[in-house]
Amino acid sequence: MPNYIIPLTDAEAWAKSWQSNPPKPLAKAHLIPLVVLEELLAIPELANVRAYMGVDTSGQQKLIFVGVNGNGDDITDTIFSGTQPCPDTCDPNSPLYNP
Repeated sequence: MPNYIIPLTDAEAWAKSWQSNPPKPLAKAHLIPLVVLEELLAIPELANVRAYMGVDTSGQQKLIFVGVNGNGDDITDTIFSGTQPCPDTCDPNSPLYNP
C-alpha cells in the first residue's frame, strides 16, 4: 500500500508554490485515496480536517491534508497527500464535470 504521509518541509514548499504562483489551468477536482481519509480520522485529537492547495516538484496540483485540533490549530506532525488532480482522474459522466 502506498504511503501518503509527506514531510512538513514538502508540504510547506508545495503550499508556498501554489500561493505564490497558482498553476494554470486549475484542477477541476481531486481524487482522494480512501486510506488518506481513514488515517486522518484515526488521529486522536482530531476535531476537523483542513486541506491546503499545493503544487509538487513535478508541477502536479495536490491537496495537502492536515488534522485540526479543537483549538483550530493544524496538527502538522502527520501530513497527508496522494491526491490526483482532474483532468486525468475525472469522471466525464459526472454532472459536476464541465470540460
